[in-house]
This record gives sequence, structure tokens and C-alpha cells, in this order.
Amino acid sequence: MKSDDWARLIALSVLWGGSFFFVEIALTGLPPFSVVWGRVALGALALAVMLRGRLPRGWAVWRALAVMGFLNNVVPFCLFAFAQGEISGALAAILNATTPLWGVVVAHLAGAEPLTARRLGGVAAGIAGVAVMAGGGAGALPAMIACLAAALSYAFAGLWGRRFREMGVPPLQAAFGQVTAATVILLPVWLAVDAPWRLAMPPAQVWAAVAGIGVLSTALAYALYFRLLVTAGAVNLMLVTFLIPVSAAALGALVLGTRLGPQHFAGFALIALGLWAVAKRPA
Repeated sequence: MKSDDWARLIALSVLWGGSFFFVEIALTGLPPFSVVWGRVALGALALAVMLRGRLPRGWAVWRALAVMGFLNNVVPFCLFAFAQGEISGALAAILNATTPLWGVVVAHLAGAEPLTARRLGGVAAGIAGVAVMAGGGAGALPAMIACLAAALSYAFAGLWGRRFREMGVPPLQAAFGQVTAATVILLPVWLAVDAPWRLAMPPAQVWAAVAGIGVLSTALAYALYFRLLVTAGAVNLMLVTFLIPVSAAALGALVLGTRLGPQHFAGFALIALGLWAVAKRPA
């Protein structure tokens, strides 16, 4: 990759790693559904501005985008938000790094890609890494399972999202369509569960965190992601999976004072080994 691509890759890892950091701050003043709805609503508005009226068209396209929004935004965003009430953003980011491993399994089960011995070994290493992190932390196990379920939902979304190229939907339009659909899907749930008119006014740092996760970690991150997809390619772009936990852990340590234990570093090393095995091109 060129130096510009490396700079964009690092910036993307900070933006997506920052999403876990922003959620951790936002949860101090807002319930999970309010945080998630604010994220997708602000993300949709920012992406609409970027598109300048070039929006997706057609019922078939919007039906597909609604499914994408459910799998890629509603389910994982909510699960991570609820999980981060129990575990740190850094640990959630590490568990999020299992997404490509789940992607290999989902693609194989759907008949889209073969599950080679090397890839199977990578998945096994990732599972071992999760087991190492879970050891001795039974109290956090439900939250960790929620994070893994969120990563699995991302994997299903990755498979579903392959259809948009055939449908002629440009990537940034697909990003706008999915977060817009997620905003609509979550609206009645947010109103019924959180009753936002009854919530206390959150402090300024909570509003700033919601704005950050919506505009920076969602809209700007999507724009950067699709630019990198063109200039660096999908294989090189997978490197961001290794960098997101680093960014999330650094932000958590510097600003929030959170710390990871030795078992978390050991577990991430195994997950990273698994990702390398999955991403490595055959000789």
C-alpha cells in the first residue's frame, strides 16, 4: 500500500476503535437504545449531506437495504451497547475482531466460499482466543456472548451486502440506506422502551460522544472505508481488524483509565493469529 493508504487505514482504525470509546462515554448519561438511535440517525443525516441528493431508489433496493440495516446496524450496535454496560470498550473491540472468522464460517455454510484447512485452523485459533479471555470472568460472560453475537451479525451482513454491486447500488448509497433503514426500524423501539421525553438532560460530554459516534465513527468512517476499498483492496483493508482493538484500548487507557488483563492480550494474540490464517493468500 502507498503511504496515503496507510494513513487512511490508521485513521479508519481510530474512527472505528473510537466508536467503542464514544459508546462508553455516551452510556454514562443515556440508555443503550438512545445511544444507538442517536448514532444511526446522525450517521444518516451526515451521509445524506455527503451524497448531495444522490439517494438509493426503488422498492427492491430499499427492501435489501432494510435487511442490511437490521444485520449490520440494529443488531450489532444494540448488542455492543448493552454489552458495554458490563465490559470495557477495549474488550468489546477485541471480540468484534472475530467478525472475519465468523465470516469464513457463514460464507462456507451459505456455499459461497470453501472452508479450507488453513481457514478452519484460523477459526479454531479465534475460538481459543475467546475462551482464554472468558476464563475466570464468568460474570462478564453474557456481555462477551452478546459481543460475539454482534460479530456474527456483521458476518451475515457481509454476505448479504454482496448483492448491492449486482443491484448497481454505489457503496456510499448503500451505507446511507442501511443506517436510514436502521433509524426507522429502531424509532418505535426507542420511543417505547426509553421514552426519551422522560429522560434527564445528559451532560455535554454525552452529547459530544453521541455526535462523535454518529458523524465520525459512522458517516466519516464509511466514506473512508469505501475509499480504501478502491485504493488498497479488500485484503489489505482487513488489516483494520487488527488495529481497531489497539485504537480502542489506547483511547480507553488514555482518557478513561481502563486496563486490560494479561488474559485479554493473550486472547487477542490468538484471535490475531486466526485472522492472519484466514486472510493469508495461498502460496
